[in-house]
Amino acid sequence: MSEETAPYGSGSGGAPASGAPPIKRIRTQHLREMKQRGERFSMLTSYDQYTAEIFDEAGVEVLLVGDSASNNVLGNATSLPITVDELLPLTRAVSGAVSRALVVGDLPFGSYQASPEQGYLTAVRFMKEAGAHCVKLEGGVEMAPQIERMTRGGIPVMAHIGFTPQSEHTLGGYRVQGRGDAADRVLRDARAVQEAGAFAVVMEMVPGDVAAQVTAELEIPTIGIGAGNRCDGQVLVWQDAFGLRTGRMPRFVKQYADLRSVLLDGARAYDAEVKSGAFPAEEHTF
Repeated sequence: MSEETAPYGSGSGGAPASGAPPIKRIRTQHLREMKQRGERFSMLTSYDQYTAEIFDEAGVEVLLVGDSASNNVLGNATSLPITVDELLPLTRAVSGAVSRALVVGDLPFGSYQASPEQGYLTAVRFMKEAGAHCVKLEGGVEMAPQIERMTRGGIPVMAHIGFTPQSEHTLGGYRVQGRGDAADRVLRDARAVQEAGAFAVVMEMVPGDVAAQVTAELEIPTIGIGAGNRCDGQVLVWQDAFGLRTGRMPRFVKQYADLRSVLLDGARAYDAEVKSGAFPAEEHTF
């Protein structure tokens, strides 16, 4: 029995959708097949072994080792400072921990924009050194040559259009993209990345009606983040979705847990027991 036809959910908590063939390891073509069947899929960020194992077991189809690790792991103010060398070990940790999910390596700012060849060589490092199954880059029409070069060289590419965080200074900050006449730009970008060979496209902070139009028009799957509920998939940063990060959240974030409170309570209990002498007790002592 091949890994493509082994029982779905082996080593995971996922369950097969009605009529879907069993899948052991998610591949890029499976996402396209899900779109054709009208099935939706989920994507989360992950930057370490343990969240990767948990999300994989939960049935999440795609894990993104995002450049958002810059501000969610390394403590930078934005995603811009993170480097290839910083992202590679995080990607390796995630790819080594999953048994089913598709792992996407995010190409950081400055690692692919200069030329298609620069982008290809960076993507090769993510595939060879970090075990990524594919890569993601930001940009539409202007990045079509990079996508085409990577695809021609055997590297699957996920595109990212709409609001692109690596271009926040050019875009004038965190602003919705594609309102009014600007909707045509989103459509042009979507068509361009599909034509260049991207297997999927993320749309960030795009009006729901525009995202729905793109989803209906494209053959490749669309993944929304702040783009309404008519995309083929959805993605969130896991620290936002599960309440590890606090403070003001983007409108598109829904929090499914309050992990910060759980960890804070546990840390306070540990601190109190250490200081009182209650820990370690006899059962914790050799």
